[in-house]
Amino acid sequence: MSDCVFCAIAAGAAEAHVVARTEHTTAFLDNRPVFKGHVLVIPTEHVVTLPDLPAERITPFFAQVQRVAGVIPSALGAQGTFVAMNNEVSQSVPHLHCHVVPRTKGDGLRGFFWPRVRYAAGEQDDYARRLRQALDAS
Repeated sequence: MSDCVFCAIAAGAAEAHVVARTEHTTAFLDNRPVFKGHVLVIPTEHVVTLPDLPAERITPFFAQVQRVAGVIPSALGAQGTFVAMNNEVSQSVPHLHCHVVPRTKGDGLRGFFWPRVRYAAGEQDDYARRLRQALDAS
């Protein structure tokens, strides 16, 4: 996609602090990191969300996410990582990207504050059934 900054980074046409590149992925430092060393892993081809990623690209994509998450602790002195992605909502660039963020106990990241809801009687069974049907049909 011609106006996608992440496509430009993947093509080498836009400046980024690339930490890894494969045939199917590019990993680079986020310009607005949660913590220093925050990496974004993107597929080379333009897809907006995880459901848009072709099945044959899932393994190469997550293999790179796994590799990045595996090296961050030793490379940066972190104790672990936080790995996350958004689909549509809160996705600041409409190109699939996975955040791999260095974490250390006491680093101040408090996680997400999600509102909680309750199911009415029988609702959980209905939601589970609908999801199973959608997964079976896909």
